[in-house]
Amino acid sequence: MVAIEPVPDGEEEDITIGQDLFYISEKALAGIKEKLSSGKKEEDIKPFLVKVLDPDLVPDGEMMVPVDMRGVGKEFDSIEDMVAELGVVGTAEAIVKAREYFEANKDEEPEDERPKPMTAAEWKEAMSGEGMESELDLEDDEEEEGEEEDDEGDAEEPPTKKAKN
Repeated sequence: MVAIEPVPDGEEEDITIGQDLFYISEKALAGIKEKLSSGKKEEDIKPFLVKVLDPDLVPDGEMMVPVDMRGVGKEFDSIEDMVAELGVVGTAEAIVKAREYFEANKDEEPEDERPKPMTAAEWKEAMSGEGMESELDLEDDEEEEGEEEDDEGDAEEPPTKKAKN
C-alpha cells in the first residue's frame, strides 16, 4: 500500500497541482486487469500495454480514462521508464494501482471537478491543442517583443498616442 504524506498547511488551495494524471485506453486497462488476474504472463499483457505506451494507436471512438500516477508509489518520467525499471507485468500492475488511486479520490475532490473519461479523439485533440496553445503563446510573446522594438525605432506613433500629443 502506498503511504500518503499529509499536505502541509497552506498548500491545500489547489489540490489538482498534486495530481499526476495520465489518460489510458479503457479497453487496454480492462485487458490488463483480466490478464493480471489470469496468470500475469508478459506476452499476454504486452498487446494491451502497447496501447498505453502509444495512445495514438487507440481508435478515436475508444474511451480514455484518467489514472493518477501517484498511486504507483514512485515517480517516473514516462511509461517507457516504468517498463524499463518494472518490466511489463510490474508496469501493468502499477497502471492498475494508478487507476485505483484515482478512483479512491484520496484528495476528496468534488465529483463535478474531477477529470472525466473522454474519447481518444477528444484526448488527442486536447493534447494537440495543449501543445499548440503553448506554441501560440510563445509566438505571441515574440511578436509583442518584436513590435515593441519596431515602435522604438519608428518616428510614427500609433493614432491613439498621437491624440495625446
